[in-house]
Amino acid sequence: MATYLLLGAIVMFACVSLNKVSTRLGIPTLLAFILLGMLFGSDGVFKIPFDNYGFAEQICSFALIFIMFYGGFGTNWKVAKPVAFRAALLSGPGVIMTAGLVGFFCHYALGIPFLESMLIGAVISSTDAASVFSILRSKKLGLKYNTASLLEVESGSNDPFAYMMTAIILSIMGGTAGGGKLVYLVFAQIAYGVGFGAVIAFASVYLMKRIRFTASGFDAVFVTAVAVLAYAAPTIVGGNGYLSTYIVGIILGNANIRNKKNLFPYFDGITGIMQMLIFFLLGLLSFPSKLPEVALPALFIALFLTFIARPVTVFALLTPFRCKSQQILTVSWAGLRGAASIVFAIMATMDESTENDIFHIVFFIVLFSILFQGSLIPFVSKKLSMIDKGADVMKTFSDYTEEVPVQFIQFTMDDSHGWCNKSLMEITLPPATLIVMIRRGEKRMIPNGSTVLQSGDTVVLSARSPEKAEDVFLFEKHIRPMDDLVGKPLFEMDSGGALVILIKRDKQVIIPNGNTVLMAGDVLVLNRP
Repeated sequence: MATYLLLGAIVMFACVSLNKVSTRLGIPTLLAFILLGMLFGSDGVFKIPFDNYGFAEQICSFALIFIMFYGGFGTNWKVAKPVAFRAALLSGPGVIMTAGLVGFFCHYALGIPFLESMLIGAVISSTDAASVFSILRSKKLGLKYNTASLLEVESGSNDPFAYMMTAIILSIMGGTAGGGKLVYLVFAQIAYGVGFGAVIAFASVYLMKRIRFTASGFDAVFVTAVAVLAYAAPTIVGGNGYLSTYIVGIILGNANIRNKKNLFPYFDGITGIMQMLIFFLLGLLSFPSKLPEVALPALFIALFLTFIARPVTVFALLTPFRCKSQQILTVSWAGLRGAASIVFAIMATMDESTENDIFHIVFFIVLFSILFQGSLIPFVSKKLSMIDKGADVMKTFSDYTEEVPVQFIQFTMDDSHGWCNKSLMEITLPPATLIVMIRRGEKRMIPNGSTVLQSGDTVVLSARSPEKAEDVFLFEKHIRPMDDLVGKPLFEMDSGGALVILIKRDKQVIIPNGNTVLMAGDVLVLNRP
């Protein structure tokens, strides 16, 4: 076991290092993870034997849960709402249209059996959220006409439809889906996926607004369980688990729940690990020696998909909205294929009714897409005059928190406070501060100038955070039971010119003044001159 753990740690270190290197070289990070897997694989330098498609499918399907969930959770609905309908067309009818065009090409141009051709089309019909997000974020591509939001919502929501088509075609090829069963399969995939997703999402929001977790981090554990439940529950009854997971993610990500800000870095890290895992594992599963055998048909499919199927689909669906031609071309070019396509290809490979090496055909197409298309997205966007220098692509994602750095200060007033029984218009606040909320008992108030403060009110002020606090050197001083300072006010303490900025007393934090009486067990935090 220790050997596997050591190997796992080395791979993760290598992935993190490759992330830095690939960013500097302008190569998509996810391609580096695939190449690392190939390096460790059977045909690579380390020659680790691995061809267990069943195990890989289970691991990758589990990893896709978090990628799909975070695709929704990280979507800023306020920004995405204006383009949501267009994105829905691309992720639903657009995926079906792309799959059909590629399927007909594979059958009539390459001579692949009809159902197998349609299976290839279904497997590679969706764009990859991880690849698109990675490039948009790493390159900080601010695009005109809300194009970044359009790409984000489309790539985050279209995998469930590709999965549904893949499952349906595999059922037809296996002879397990007749006319009535096929209709029910389509119904179950959509109805159960949407239904379970909506119920689980709103129930989770209800609980998170009313439950305070006793331990730090339990909210992240709870949401992790919700994401897994969102996939597992509909899948058991024949529904589309990925569709349900995406719906839950987008509802939770845009709901007013506690500690949401802390959930974003957590899921960002989890999703990063899952992306490393899935792309490394897919590289490990591949046999580079088999790629030359499928290179020619795979290249033809990749070129047809990139220059015909995807553009035709995007033009057909976006032209009625009078979208700019340069926007349509950018959306067409940014249709990257990635992890989901290869995971669905694993599902197809496990089906014994296929004649061609679908896994390596799709693997070749994904390598072509990430390396060729992905590397040129910034160049193509610039050539099409789609770069908006005044836009920040991070505003597209709901985990963006750096737009206006704000800090909050909270305190509870007593009878002796100078603001007690005064209205806000009578109070002189420090510069660049604002009272944003008052909690009075169980009541939460958004104040205005006529609001009168009362004893017992908990007041929350906002102020702009500094870029960096310089020349601040903090240290602690513990008040022992036998210390001469016990029972004395703070002004009698000789601090040597240091300022006591707070006192930690049990679980309480006190902002002191000169009359604050010190107690045994107090921890003073001072700023050294």
